[in-house]
Amino acid sequence: MAFDWLDTALDHKKQDGYLRTRAVVEYEKDGIICINGAHYLNFASNDYLGLRHEEGVLQTWVEGLAQFGGGSGASPLVTGYTQAHQALEAYLAEHLNREAVLLFNSGFAANQAVCQALFGQHNSGDGLIVADKYMHASFIDGALSCNATLKRFRHNDMQHARQVLAKHHEADCLIASEGVFSMDGDSAPLDELIALSQAHNSWLMLDDAHGFGVLGARAMGSAEHYQLSQQQVPLVMGTFGKAVGTAGAFVAGSQALIDYLVNEARHYIYSTAMPPAQALATLYALQHIPGSGRQQQLQDNITTFRQRSEQAGLVLSASASAIQPVMIGDPDQTLALADALKARGIWVGAIRYPTVPKTTDRLRITLSSSHTRRDIEALVDALALAREAVT
Repeated sequence: MAFDWLDTALDHKKQDGYLRTRAVVEYEKDGIICINGAHYLNFASNDYLGLRHEEGVLQTWVEGLAQFGGGSGASPLVTGYTQAHQALEAYLAEHLNREAVLLFNSGFAANQAVCQALFGQHNSGDGLIVADKYMHASFIDGALSCNATLKRFRHNDMQHARQVLAKHHEADCLIASEGVFSMDGDSAPLDELIALSQAHNSWLMLDDAHGFGVLGARAMGSAEHYQLSQQQVPLVMGTFGKAVGTAGAFVAGSQALIDYLVNEARHYIYSTAMPPAQALATLYALQHIPGSGRQQQLQDNITTFRQRSEQAGLVLSASASAIQPVMIGDPDQTLALADALKARGIWVGAIRYPTVPKTTDRLRITLSSSHTRRDIEALVDALALAREAVT
């Protein structure tokens, strides 16, 4: 019988501790989520600045609905590209100091579009993509499905990256890393990556999904925070579904790059454009962040969490970002700790293989500017109690 291996595959995942299931959120308010009638402090959201429920974001979205309707109605090259999209692109290009920007429906689509367009019909297989081992799955999938050789270097290991590049001499080379890594919360050695890309006449691409909105005086992410020019980082990808509180993504770079993507990126050409109301709400959120104090509040919360965790004897990684992993190393124990936290009113993500390498299973704590000191103290107390109960 066709596909009769499905049940067996699921059984194996369950036995190994890797079976994934979904939890239905019934509602959320003030950082509290309700699941199956129970309430939890939410420490599993990527809403780093608490903007999903910000009054101005919601009101702007409503006004956009009145002006443009619920959706865009078409792909961008038909009638789906509006003044709302154009204004958001222009704002991003100006404050990122890039020539142009192109919007996508998701970071997944943007990463795949970049790989498949740059290494498509005008590249007959002699291209090279050199990516950090911890690059997001969307980029890796895009790299594997295009006309390029994919090589991965050990996470943030510049010596290994140099060794990989020394063995290859393809005409077109794209080096890819992340501004803030989604599972470890650490950052890439950008100065070294820039020097490496320039030494090898390559482009450097920065996936800044978890840095955009958090870093930079105008919330433009790693490129702004480290003052990285278009020449240094020719390609920047960022998302709106995390710190900005809406949804969608963008690619920023030269005018030639963006024009080429408009003509060759299938994820852009053949997808209905993001709703214009969403673009308006995104622009409002970006304009609201500077001066709101939310970025500083997030940094204060990170400091508070790390200080309280140290006092409680908890072992953390070196992450200075909103992503604070607690390494466990065993999938069953990770799930057990997550359940022990739920029993204490705390919701934290249990991250297991294949999202992370085997033996690096962890609790992935994500902090937000909307968390109070009391919330963070409750989290740390629950972590200490859960550890004692499970180990």
